[in-house]
Amino acid sequence: MFSKIVFSTLFFFSAMGFAQKSKPINTVLLKGTPVRTYSKLPDVNKPAPKFTLTDVNMNDQSLDAYKGRYVILNIFPSVDTGVCSASVHHFNEEAGNLPNTVVLCISKDLPFAQKRFCGAEGINNVVMLSDFRSDFGWNYGVEMVESSMKGLLSRAVVVIDPSGTIIYEEQVPDISQEPNYAAAIQAVKN
Repeated sequence: MFSKIVFSTLFFFSAMGFAQKSKPINTVLLKGTPVRTYSKLPDVNKPAPKFTLTDVNMNDQSLDAYKGRYVILNIFPSVDTGVCSASVHHFNEEAGNLPNTVVLCISKDLPFAQKRFCGAEGINNVVMLSDFRSDFGWNYGVEMVESSMKGLLSRAVVVIDPSGTIIYEEQVPDISQEPNYAAAIQAVKN
């Protein structure tokens, strides 16, 4: 009996410690309806969380591969939706004019779909990366945890400087809206 009480007490306090260390839930909108994401974006002026994602040729690509350059993370639910497609097109046009900068377009789309999209749409100035087999969405706090969009990534932009520090972030308040392109581009130019 005494061992059950001790075990229960230890279990309770370890569970409480875990709960205190977990990230806070964040809420975005989907056409005005609240949708929770796993957490909030990483903080500005902090090191960007490391990641490894899959490119359109099924190769692993890590954040470390882009060290020494500005990195714009264009994060979205699926390239097969109008707003997501528009963001890829917009950043594709801007990327060619930004020295020492790479734009990574990140979604849960399979690499085959991303490759098809880029070929059909003439996208060649951005790098398409898939989070279909990584924990990027959790580490960056953008994976949606409820609604019909559960498991997909919310719309966000993160800009990382050449040293690997986050210098700009935007969690787009409503997934049906485009990000603030000008602010992301300005972060690179400052």
